[in-house]
Amino acid sequence: MTTTEKQFDFIIKNCLDIFSKKMKDYGSAWRILRLPSLTDQIFIKAQRIRSLQTKKTKKIDEGQSSEFIGIINYSIISLIQIELGVVDEPDINFDDAIKYYNKHIKSVKNLMINKNHDYGEAWRDMRISSLTDLILQKLLRVKQIEDNHGETLISEGIDANYQDIINYSVFALILIDGSNEAI
Repeated sequence: MTTTEKQFDFIIKNCLDIFSKKMKDYGSAWRILRLPSLTDQIFIKAQRIRSLQTKKTKKIDEGQSSEFIGIINYSIISLIQIELGVVDEPDINFDDAIKYYNKHIKSVKNLMINKNHDYGEAWRDMRISSLTDLILQKLLRVKQIEDNHGETLISEGIDANYQDIINYSVFALILIDGSNEAI
């Protein structure tokens, strides 16, 4: 297993821990959220990260890391919603939610491994602010695709954009940690 794969697993373990605790607190209330609502929630988090990166002070005692974790978890929820559809009442128990989470994160990790192979882990030389901007760009693309009722002429679909957003967020968290060593 590569250093990046170990770092990915470490970060996702933390994200899954938070997701699990929130599932125990709130259940699957998120199952009622339509995709544009999830996109907007992720957009708000990405905008806050950008604001934290550009302003000298902050008034809420949460930093970039917690927002990137939120982006990862909401993006996974979005992938689950794409797969299962939206419901009017929460309908997934804890164990099933975790199974869907793990299923989607496995696909995202495989995508990351393949892209890292082809791109030579170029993200390691990027700025966190650039990853933030790429996340915002992907979200604007998702919003446009949603406005086009999911139709694209030549571009990737919504799910591919969410997968990239997850990977960019993981990369940002690795860079924030400042460690290129195996965790």
